[in-house]
Amino acid sequence: MADERAARAAEAVNELTRWHDDFPSPGVRFADLTPVFADSAGFRAVLDCFAACAPDADLVAGVDARGFLLGAGVAAVLGTGVVAVRKAGKLPPPVISREYTLEYGSAALEIPADGIDLKGRKVLLLDDVLATGGTLAAAAELFHAAGAEVVSAAVVLELSFLNGRDKQGGYPLTSIVKL
Repeated sequence: MADERAARAAEAVNELTRWHDDFPSPGVRFADLTPVFADSAGFRAVLDCFAACAPDADLVAGVDARGFLLGAGVAAVLGTGVVAVRKAGKLPPPVISREYTLEYGSAALEIPADGIDLKGRKVLLLDDVLATGGTLAAAAELFHAAGAEVVSAAVVLELSFLNGRDKQGGYPLTSIVKL
């Protein structure tokens, strides 16, 4: 059953993803997943695949911004809560923050430092694309710093030639499509 879910999700991603060369900067090839998410069957296939990655998670975290869509959908499937991992400056203080580098610059991610008890929580971490690995690794570090455990992570696309998987922790990492 899990293999069927993964195959349906991969088919939708392969058929519906739009590619844009030299966006947002020269040399970067941008994967536009908007058509995948706009297609009800494609979106559901992705959500079902991700939900199967960590059925024991009690919290789902989605990384800014397309991860918000994925996180909310998977949390609804699993019956858990969801946390949005935000870009720096989007949350009121206090926050836990981590800086990271990506293939075309640097940035920082934040989660609330209070208001959500994260200690001991089992987190499924979701993002759209794994490229150089800095974004997903920084998000995992945020939850570790808050006392939570990332039990699994999943991405829609993995650009394996950039070796982003090498920067990830000991948690299982699922990618629907590897390029």
